[in-house]
Amino acid sequence: MTAGWDDVNVGGQLKVGAGVVPAIKEGDQKINGSAFIEGPAVFGSPTHFPTAYATVNIGPLSNPDPDSTPPFVPGSLCLPVSNPYALCVSDNAAVMGNLDVNYRIQAGGDLIVSGNVISNCGGHILAAKKNFDIPHPTKEGWRLRHTCPEGPSNDVYVRGKVLNRTEIELPQYWKKLVDFTTITVSLTPIGAHQDVIVKRIDEEKVYLQSRSGIPIHCFYHIFGTRADGERLIPEYEGESPADYPGNNNEYSVSGYHYDVRKEN
Repeated sequence: MTAGWDDVNVGGQLKVGAGVVPAIKEGDQKINGSAFIEGPAVFGSPTHFPTAYATVNIGPLSNPDPDSTPPFVPGSLCLPVSNPYALCVSDNAAVMGNLDVNYRIQAGGDLIVSGNVISNCGGHILAAKKNFDIPHPTKEGWRLRHTCPEGPSNDVYVRGKVLNRTEIELPQYWKKLVDFTTITVSLTPIGAHQDVIVKRIDEEKVYLQSRSGIPIHCFYHIFGTRADGERLIPEYEGESPADYPGNNNEYSVSGYHYDVRKEN
């Protein structure tokens, strides 16, 4: 049996399916305005899902209703793109189990993870290391995986080669970014021993000196600790990142199973 109405207003409960539903209560204790749909239910587009993948299947909007007054035009969070979302939650959303995303998670604020970050259908665990994994650039049928260097200080670096010069110019922005008193320099002579040394360092340059009469030809690798924040405290007593004795706002910590905090 089917029935059709123009508008339906439900002042009590809407139930589609059978059974007692504890969350919306029953009888005198029922929660007016609540609903239960046994499912599967499809929202948005009638043909977006070839089969029922879940209890609730939400597809892209397919009902712009041009006959309304004024014509219905969906809003957008990312102008000028019109309605890029199949589901929009204006405040908090909680996922009690797995959240499987086939395309992209875009976070406008903090992304807090209570466990490992796992990508590529479980192939990558982005936890204790910061990795990337790409098709190999020169070997067909191979892949290339690299990981970021880690250390006990917030360092930046520059590297390059010196030829017939006695000075290495540091990047101009290092004046405000790097504490020049922390700069260290590694030199590798090219072609022959030149007795190259670092004579002195200031905020703009590294000054080199070699054995008299020998032109300088070497590689260099220069590290410096950032000056735009407090120094990293690599080891500290505690049970979680919340115990860090410094300013936690300066760090984004990955690979940690954060505490689950419940209201008393």
